[in-house]
Amino acid sequence: MSEYDFQRRVMDCAKLHGWKRLHIRASPQRFGQSWRVPYEGDSGLPDLILARAGMVLLAELKTATGKTTPEQQAWLAAAGVNGRLWRPAQWNEILAELSATPRPETEETPK
Repeated sequence: MSEYDFQRRVMDCAKLHGWKRLHIRASPQRFGQSWRVPYEGDSGLPDLILARAGMVLLAELKTATGKTTPEQQAWLAAAGVNGRLWRPAQWNEILAELSATPRPETEETPK
C-alpha cells in the first residue's frame, strides 16, 4: 500500500469517528531535491494532526519500509505520548485507537 493510500484510509477512518483532521500538502514546486511546504517553523512536521475530545495526536505515516527523518523523529519525541508512527501493518491498532470512545473527563469543551 502506498503512503498516499494509507493516508487516505487513516483520514477516512478518523473522519468517521469524529476526529478533526489536518494534512499539510507539499507545494508542487520543487527546489533542488526537496519539496517546498507552506508552513513556518521546524521541519519534519508529522503527516497528520488529529484532534478529538481534548486529545491531539501527531501521526507520521510510513509504508512498511519507509524511514523517518531525524526531523520527524524529533517531532514525535516532542509530542511524547501523543506522537504516533503508523504503518499499514498496524491497521488494527490504528482502528482501535481512532474508534475508541473518548474518556469522559476529556469530553468537556475548553473554557
